[in-house]
Amino acid sequence: MKRTGPWSAADANEFLRESTVPVRLACRTPKDDLWMLSLWYVWVDGDADGERPELCCATGANADVVRFLRANDDVAFEVSTNDPPYRGVRGRGTATIEPDDEKALLRTLLERYLGGTDNELGGFLLSDDREEVRIRITPTRLHSWDYSERMRDVGAESDAANPE
Repeated sequence: MKRTGPWSAADANEFLRESTVPVRLACRTPKDDLWMLSLWYVWVDGDADGERPELCCATGANADVVRFLRANDDVAFEVSTNDPPYRGVRGRGTATIEPDDEKALLRTLLERYLGGTDNELGGFLLSDDREEVRIRITPTRLHSWDYSERMRDVGAESDAANPE
């Protein structure tokens, strides 16, 4: 996998592991139109034995994106902060779809993004009659960027330094 940008592999991995903004995922429809959506994700680091890192998402088995990815598995993605100073990781790769029969990934994502499964959305998503799949993205390229230095006087950091 090719990596570029100012962050080390460890820094990019940490950002992807710790960030709880949804991933913005781009793919193509069967008619070759562009499609983009946001999904919850979990980042799985690669290991020293040659395992490649993965970005894993969950969605309903009947979601349009599942059909799109089965027709064309090429994707682009971005995980970035929504508030200044802007920073993040973008990339491209390939996606595979596989069943999540026990909804293990979905449960992990509900814990990560909502703090648990004991809520109305969790009840809906985990219902027995809803079929869930895992979207496993294997990156072929990652690029990090960080505008913290050039935006040091705007955003959350400057607000904390200059309380009203």
